[in-house]
Amino acid sequence: MNRLCVHSITTKPWSLEECLRHYPAAGVSALTLWRNHLVGRDATEVGRQVREAGLELTSLCRGGFFPAADQAGRQAAIDDNLRCIEEAAALGAGWVVLVCGALPGQSLDQSRAQIAEGIAAVLPAAQAAGVALAIEPLHPMYADDRSAINTMAQANALCDELGSPRGLGIALDVYHVWWDPDLRRQIQISAQAGRLLAFHICDWLTPTTDLLNDRGLMGEGCIPIAEISRWVDEAGFAGMREVEIFSNRRWAGDQQAWLGQIVDAYRCLYPR
Repeated sequence: MNRLCVHSITTKPWSLEECLRHYPAAGVSALTLWRNHLVGRDATEVGRQVREAGLELTSLCRGGFFPAADQAGRQAAIDDNLRCIEEAAALGAGWVVLVCGALPGQSLDQSRAQIAEGIAAVLPAAQAAGVALAIEPLHPMYADDRSAINTMAQANALCDELGSPRGLGIALDVYHVWWDPDLRRQIQISAQAGRLLAFHICDWLTPTTDLLNDRGLMGEGCIPIAEISRWVDEAGFAGMREVEIFSNRRWAGDQQAWLGQIVDAYRCLYPR
């Protein structure tokens, strides 16, 4: 249980205060905060509130979305990522998760080049602030408009392209990469390079009703979460296991009961 982290988006209807009240009571050890909970708030104060509630503040979601049709759009994305880094530093979060972005109608190669340029532009500020940047590969179904980085191999290659700098790593989400036949080797590569920053868990429902907002609770679907968890741990990862579930169905229900189901599923998946 000391490795259980829940993303605030997982209980989307709850306010920050509700998350801070209910998560520790349920045995959750850490929180990954989504930026919607910072609107109109002082990030330093929010960080204090999280720690006073007894939670570790793992990371901030999300930055990225670097590709754009013109230079003004790309600069706007860079500016927003710089603000995100400032927020993460004020919170005391370890890293910012990057959903890297893509532009419909633009080649993936061009989007990937703009992602590399964007990360390179904000990395010095992140390093100065002591905030890491975690590239999250997204499933290929999102390659048109959400991320042109779709595999662990591409994320590792992007880190290499940028010189494998300090403070640049990868967030592995099983929802996006579970299908990849090269996944185990890429986990080992990222871990050996010191880049494996985050491990996100949920499940893939079959059939799914919504490719974005119909994720499953661990054990409900077809992802071999226990096996991937072993690969991650065997590679030397000892960080949090972060539950990140987007679900219209779950958000429409009783969030207290939903959190209890998350904890029960986590305990079943990790009995020791």
